[in-house]
Amino acid sequence: MGQLIYSSIASLDGYTADRDGRFDWAAPSEAVHAYVNELERPIGTYLYGRRMYETMRVWETDADFAAGSPITADYARIWQAAEKVVYSTTLATVETERTRIERTFDPDAVRAIVTAAAADVSIGGPHLAAAALTAGLVDEVQLLLVPVVVGGGTPFSPPGLRRDFTLVGTERVDDVVHLRYRLVH
Repeated sequence: MGQLIYSSIASLDGYTADRDGRFDWAAPSEAVHAYVNELERPIGTYLYGRRMYETMRVWETDADFAAGSPITADYARIWQAAEKVVYSTTLATVETERTRIERTFDPDAVRAIVTAAAADVSIGGPHLAAAALTAGLVDEVQLLLVPVVVGGGTPFSPPGLRRDFTLVGTERVDDVVHLRYRLVH
């Protein structure tokens, strides 16, 4: 059985994208990217909303992008090896291998994916993660804090939601801080 991990890069004021939908301020250094590779290596399945999938598919659809460095090539291999489930009512097809579309987010179905998983499951994209957080499905939050304040945009967590977590780890890589929290049941 795996655990469901919500992993994200966020600004110091808690946003995953700024007011214009941009997240170029979150581009990782080589050292941070190598660190992320190690975080992602044990993931067996990614759960994505449509927008996150459309952002991430480049790791399989653009060979030049993925081959930019040995670290990005490694990440492309990690990403391509995992199963992907995309939750979307509008996406007609997927462009990547090992990927399927689900039309609705069903907490019981997600719980079944995590229970049946031989490896951890990652949920990506703040909107989909909000549904999982609200349903109480997230076991662990992994947050990479970037030293920037963007002043608004897409929040890391849904407004008004209360969940208690306990800190289980911190690490600094370059000027980014990685925080790990487990849900208190």
